[in-house]
Amino acid sequence: MHAHSIVADGLAFPEGPVWFEDGSVVVVEIKAGRVTRVHPDGRKDVIATPGGGPNGLALGPDGALYLCNNGGFTWSDAGGLLLPGGAPDDYTTGRIERIDVATGKVDRLYDSCDGHPLSGPNDIVFDADGGFWFTDLGKHRAHSTDTGGLYYGKADGSGIVCAVHGPNMNGVGLSPDGRTVYT
Repeated sequence: MHAHSIVADGLAFPEGPVWFEDGSVVVVEIKAGRVTRVHPDGRKDVIATPGGGPNGLALGPDGALYLCNNGGFTWSDAGGLLLPGGAPDDYTTGRIERIDVATGKVDRLYDSCDGHPLSGPNDIVFDADGGFWFTDLGKHRAHSTDTGGLYYGKADGSGIVCAVHGPNMNGVGLSPDGRTVYT
């Protein structure tokens, strides 16, 4: 049996870990709207605070972080378990953002595709050509639901296409040869 130890606590709904060669791990904190580096000794540094709901995260070929921002959630506490809900009152749109790791500068690459807003970008993976696939989980409101899908974007912000619209998708990966996308 392996002993486990806590490296960091006090993170606000962490997801999307990206490992760096110095042994640190960068995670999103969905509830706090920020991207945080956790060092091997447990020290935490905020890299950026893009707001909304930072969700999936990947390191791009240019060394920047690429973020699926779902636009935020409402939150509830179920006996000590934090649960995400529907769109918050300040929700505007989902988006794909590029974050400069050194400066924390956040640039919006995409918030729509073919004139249709992104709803809740969720997870992201880069391919061998330097572009990325991402899923959109959609967004739930009190009386309506937006559907998401599977998208492909260029890292330089020059183009985005919808590969599959609906159903809502969570998680994305590529086969070892890069020819098959899994959601």
